[in-house]
Amino acid sequence: MILPIVAYGHPVLKAVAKDITPDYPDLEQLLADMWETLTHSEGVGLAAPQVNRSIRLFVVDGNPFYPDYPDGKDFKQVFINAQILEFFGEDVSFREGCLSLPNIYEDVIRKDKIRIHYLDEHFVEHEEVFEGIRSRIIQHEYDHLEGHVHVDRIAPLRKTLLQRKLRDITEGKCDVDYKMIFPKKKRR
Repeated sequence: MILPIVAYGHPVLKAVAKDITPDYPDLEQLLADMWETLTHSEGVGLAAPQVNRSIRLFVVDGNPFYPDYPDGKDFKQVFINAQILEFFGEDVSFREGCLSLPNIYEDVIRKDKIRIHYLDEHFVEHEEVFEGIRSRIIQHEYDHLEGHVHVDRIAPLRKTLLQRKLRDITEGKCDVDYKMIFPKKKRR
């Protein structure tokens, strides 16, 4: 089932998400729905807070970045209860977008490598280093678990210049090809 995406301004996007256990209700179905939603919305990552669940879960699919970014190929993975242990390497700027902020693309500077501890969909523990586009996608989705969106990482002046567009998104004044929940949409 395709789930609606929560738009910028919704309180769930500002909350720090909670860890889950293997007995989380209907986890298998939620994962299937998140994959279907990600594919339908043509995204590369989707965090549970974006589908109105304040839990530490996100899915990534780097394939749309291939062939421009070869390390995106075959990068399709589930991250549960993720904790980034280390950010390192070079600072790299990249134009990021977000399903919760349609049509807002901004240059965001992030470290190009991370070390992360997480559980997969079978609750098997992993600690890995990711770099390049894989690191970028993970960091973007991880921010959602920490109550941040990509525009929180841009210069304050630039964010001020975006205020009208951001307000329009919260009110549902934006064109999207997927279902969304708008926090301040006025009913007619």
